[in-house]
Amino acid sequence: MNEVQRLFSIEGKSAIVTGGSVGIGRMIAEAYVRAGADVTIVSRKQESLDEVVAELSTGGSIRAIAADLSTQEGCAHVAATYAERADSLDILVNNAGATWGAPFDEFPDSAWSRVLDLNVRGVFNLTQALAPALRNAGTAEDPSRVINIGSVDGIRPPDLEGYSYGASKAAVHQLTRHLAKKLGPEHITVNAIAPGPFPSRMMRATIENMGDELPAMTALGRIGEPDDAGAAAIYLASPGARWVTGNILQVDGGVVINA
Repeated sequence: MNEVQRLFSIEGKSAIVTGGSVGIGRMIAEAYVRAGADVTIVSRKQESLDEVVAELSTGGSIRAIAADLSTQEGCAHVAATYAERADSLDILVNNAGATWGAPFDEFPDSAWSRVLDLNVRGVFNLTQALAPALRNAGTAEDPSRVINIGSVDGIRPPDLEGYSYGASKAAVHQLTRHLAKKLGPEHITVNAIAPGPFPSRMMRATIENMGDELPAMTALGRIGEPDDAGAAAIYLASPGARWVTGNILQVDGGVVINA
C-alpha cells in the first residue's frame, strides 16, 4: 500500500448515501463504489434506485433501500433493513433534500414543513436511527463518519427565493457542529459539505434560466463536476480525515468568496 492509499483509501468500508439515485448523492455513491466501498443508496422511488444499482453494480458493490426520510418511520425502516445484513456502518452520507422556490409575498407555509422535515429532521432522525451501527464501527484510531450535505445557500443569502431551503441548510450546518460535539467521544466524526452549483435535477431549472451567469458567480468560472463532489466525500470518509470533525467544507468553486 502506497502513502496515498494509506491516507485516502475507503476500500472495504460500508456506506449509506441518502438521495443516492440523483444529483450529488448519485455522484457520491458512484465515487464510493469505484473506490471499493460497499454502498447502500436510499431514496423514495424504487424504480430510480433499481436503475442506479443496475448502472453502478458493474463497478462494485451497491444495493438500495426505498424509504421516505422525511418521516421518523422511514428512517427507522432504513436502519432496520440495513441491520438485517450488517450491524456496523462506517459512513453515513445525509444527502437527501428538497427545495421550494416562490416569491416572498406568495411563499406558502407548507413549503416550510416540506423542506425542513426532510432537510433537517431527516438528517437528525436517520443519524439517530443508525447511531448503534455507527458506534459499532468506530474506534479511536478509525472513527466512523457522518457527512451531511449542506449548501452555500446556508452560508450566504441565496440569490433565489428559496427561503425554507436556505434556512434548512444553515440548520444542517449547525446541527453538524452539535452532533460532532455529542458523538465525537463515541468515535464518530460529523462534518458537512456545502456545495455550490452542480448539475442536478434540483438545479436544472436554475442552470437553464441563468445560463452563463451561474458559472460567472464562482471564482473559478465553472459549475461543479461529479468528481468534485466525489473527491470531497471520499476525503471526509478517509483515514486522512480521521481527526477532522465539526467542519463545513465548501465545495463551491469560490461562490461564497465571490458573493
